[in-house]
Amino acid sequence: MTENGNFKRRVRARAAKTGESYTAARMHVLPKLTNDALPEARRLRLAVAQTTYADDPRDIDKLRRSGEEMRLLMKQAREAGARLVHFPEGTTSSPNKRIMSKMGPREIGPSDWRRFEWAVLREELDATRRLARELGLWAVIGSVHPLTAPHRPHNSLYVISDRGELVTRYDERLLSNTKISFMYTPGSIPVTFEVDGIRFGCALGMECHYPEIFSEYERLDVHCVLFSSTGGLPVNDLGFAAEAQGHAASNRYWVSFSLLAHPGLADPVSSGIVAPGGRWAAQCPTDGTAAISLADIDDNSGDLSRPWRRKARSGLYEPHRVDGDPRSEGRNMF
Repeated sequence: MTENGNFKRRVRARAAKTGESYTAARMHVLPKLTNDALPEARRLRLAVAQTTYADDPRDIDKLRRSGEEMRLLMKQAREAGARLVHFPEGTTSSPNKRIMSKMGPREIGPSDWRRFEWAVLREELDATRRLARELGLWAVIGSVHPLTAPHRPHNSLYVISDRGELVTRYDERLLSNTKISFMYTPGSIPVTFEVDGIRFGCALGMECHYPEIFSEYERLDVHCVLFSSTGGLPVNDLGFAAEAQGHAASNRYWVSFSLLAHPGLADPVSSGIVAPGGRWAAQCPTDGTAAISLADIDDNSGDLSRPWRRKARSGLYEPHRVDGDPRSEGRNMF
């Protein structure tokens, strides 16, 4: 009994520390077996970042500073052993709807994208790709992605490999009213990619409000969803954070939650990483400064909840249902 009790305490301690379910923690604490051992869990050190809010893409100096800050955080992440660093929406610049409005700043109207210093953005992204190759680090970066005129740009996440190559790009699909009315072209497909056996999905902007985005990624077998946002009003931050925890818990995967920081303001919510059980495994400071936080994520292979929930959704209960109105069946108890 003593040995079993010690084992259970070790499992509970790991679950409390990592945010894993009891079942997942138990698989890590179990002694290694010989022939019957499960495949070893795949793991990856993930860094989530929060970068300084910058909303004027006409300002060359701010674009440069945003690029420099991003690359400084990349170096810090790599020094801490990260394989991938995840950045917020609009890492380089999150264009303000009033600054971009042809009718602005008092009135919000169609954006004039000629105001964006595209050449400077391209230079900063090229420097970031080169650094990713130099560090051997994957980076997921929020950026505006230009399209051929007269099409509006996409609001995107660039996925840059540890070879400095642009592997894929995710374009925000479910846009806010202002974004779809005046600013961006929506994307159309989910995007996944894999690093060291860990499969990632991408979400952006206000898509945390839409559970169908996250359930779709569960069906695509991701182990972690990277959600990037500007954040915004405190009420939005709090709602997004709660939803991120809910998506992680209900889909039984990791969620990386990356927001912009607002210098001089104490934000109620910061960037962080949510474990499959819905607990925060890592969080950045809430003091409005640029920073990273790290967590060792895995493929959660020992968790039985996810396969059971898939089975439950597949028609498992149909043979057991009663035909007709169940209220008319059996004795009337009242």
